[in-house]
Amino acid sequence: MNPSLTLGPNLFHWPAEQRIDFYNRIADESPVSTVYLGEVICSKRTPFFDDVHLPAVAERLERAGKTVVYSSFSEVVIKRERNILMEWSKQEGRDLEVNNTAALLHLKDRPHRIGGLLNVYNEDTMAYLAGQGATHFSLLPELPRAAIARLGEKARELGVGVEVQVFGRASLALSARCYHARAHERTKDNCQFVCGDDPDGMTLMTMDEKPFLTINGIQTLSYGYLDLMADIDDMRAIGVTHFRVMPHTCDMIVVTRAFDDVLAGRIDVAEGEARLRELGIEAPFVNGFYRGRAGHDWVPRVTEMA
Repeated sequence: MNPSLTLGPNLFHWPAEQRIDFYNRIADESPVSTVYLGEVICSKRTPFFDDVHLPAVAERLERAGKTVVYSSFSEVVIKRERNILMEWSKQEGRDLEVNNTAALLHLKDRPHRIGGLLNVYNEDTMAYLAGQGATHFSLLPELPRAAIARLGEKARELGVGVEVQVFGRASLALSARCYHARAHERTKDNCQFVCGDDPDGMTLMTMDEKPFLTINGIQTLSYGYLDLMADIDDMRAIGVTHFRVMPHTCDMIVVTRAFDDVLAGRIDVAEGEARLRELGIEAPFVNGFYRGRAGHDWVPRVTEMA
């Protein structure tokens, strides 16, 4: 299978106009083959974009030759979310990505994808979900190389795709409560959409005022930006078929073109990395999880990896 570059679902609460412009540029200028759409963090955000603009955006992307995949919520807590999930699951003929086990009830024996917010840590879990209809797995960003290699081997046996995030802040945890609202002395029900003030997430500082994590509504993300460009060839060798970049406010056309050029062999990793560094992202780049180290570490590439 030829390697494929994908764009994951937007995790942040951007204004509708900003999102529309973003996806129009992706349609016209980005080399990604697959785009994941849909609100995955907070159902309260859906009226601002998904309920109004999502169909037109999806149509524009499909006209540009992109495969569009519709992602589910990462958490399903209240009745309204259950109802939205049921309607989402009825989308016949569309690629659907599951980010919460509640969706599996509605998709049994129907082809679907497993998203990067649903825990798949081992071969037995992958085999079980594949037996229920899963055709593609986006793995958790905290998995080390050894675990990805085992899952890649199992995926080849099962005939399913394997996707790994290679750029962007990594999702670390989800909560039923909204710390973003609480940090501004608001409740989840009366948050006033304060998460929209932080288009790449809100930085969480340590007690000695060092940036540590990033908060996005109910989600905790890494502070650093994952960058696994140097590991693409290695990941291809161990069974990874798709490489996911996550949306951020930096120039995602530059990001996706850099990764695509490296995937295609048009440029080397050094040039690709230089393009990423020129974006001026204030947070550091990290790759520790893949190396079996702390996720916030940056570990130089070595010839042999465990």
